[in-house]
This record gives sequence, structure tokens and C-alpha cells, in this order.
Amino acid sequence: MKLRSSPLSPFGRKVKIGAILCDIHLDVLPADTTDPTDSLREQNPLGKIPVLLREDGPAIYDSRVIIEYLDMTAGGGVLIPTGGEDRIAALTMLALGDGIADAALLQMYESRFRDPETHSDRWLDHQAGKVARGLAALEAAPPQPLPVSGAAHVGEIAVACALGYLDLRFAGAWRPGHPALVAWLDAFCERVPAFEATTPQV
Repeated sequence: MKLRSSPLSPFGRKVKIGAILCDIHLDVLPADTTDPTDSLREQNPLGKIPVLLREDGPAIYDSRVIIEYLDMTAGGGVLIPTGGEDRIAALTMLALGDGIADAALLQMYESRFRDPETHSDRWLDHQAGKVARGLAALEAAPPQPLPVSGAAHVGEIAVACALGYLDLRFAGAWRPGHPALVAWLDAFCERVPAFEATTPQV
């Protein structure tokens, strides 16, 4: 299978880590979401990454659906608890991690796609507020292990990838005010070598 993604995407990184934990090999192919001639727009009409290309079926998107597919392919219960409150907890943590990453990305897009004189401080503050509240919630209650057969559940992976993106794009400015979360990420890195192995090369 082939994964269309960008080296810096936290959502692509989440899928790469998930694939490693599921012992599934993915050939990673670059994609340019801003290029109208990139075949990405044929593989995902939204023109967004990541996209999983399969030989025996249609393309799969977005990252949450790809993770679900990888977990199912690996037999289930590797990344996502199989049922009950544990499954809901993992998926809720996934939504929080993805939401932080998405808000951080939208702040970057404001500077990449709009001229400086059209930047909206109100919009930037709106997205920064999402990140700040998400980090505050995680500082108060860092992700907890849940029963999966892999090294980590999908919620933990999403949060780690969001924090990694904040380190990459915002120079780790989140770290001084969130010591419990820093400690959690350090422990996650030790427990899940795939996180370090998928660090974006810039």
C-alpha cells in the first residue's frame, strides 16, 4: 500500500506510526496539496492528506479512517480498543489531539496562504485559543494507557503527533507551561520508538 502525505504533516505522521505498530509496510509518496496538477486531487477530491492507496480497493482518507483500516487489517484492537468506554476514551483523545494539530495548522496556513496585510488577528487568536485549551486539558490529565495490543492507542499517538508539530512549527513554546505533558511525551518516546523514527526531517 502507498501513503500520499507530506513529510511535515502531523496527520501523516500519525498514520506512519500506526502502520509501524500494526506491522504494516507503507510506501510513502510525497503529495503537494497546493499543486492543482498533483494527482492527489483525483485520489481525494478534497485535495487533503494523508491518502492511503490500495491495490484491491478505492483510496481511503482521512487519517482517522486510515487508522481504523490499519487496525482492522491487523486484526483489531492494536491501535483502538475494541469496545466500551475504553474505545470511546481513545477516540475522544484522538479528537483532542487532532483538533490541536488542526488549529496549529490553520495558524500556519494564515501566514502561508494570505498576504501579510490581510492576516486576521481575530482568526489567529481563535485557533491559538483551541490549542491553549487543549494543552491545558492535557496538562491536567495526560493521556492514559488503554487496553490495546500495540505499544500505544490512537489517542496517545494523535496527542504525541500534535505536540511534535508544535515543537516543529512553534519552537516548542508550549513546553515551559506544561511540565506534566512534557514528562508524558518523554515517556511516550521511550515506549514508542516509532515516534522518534518518524520525526520530520527539515
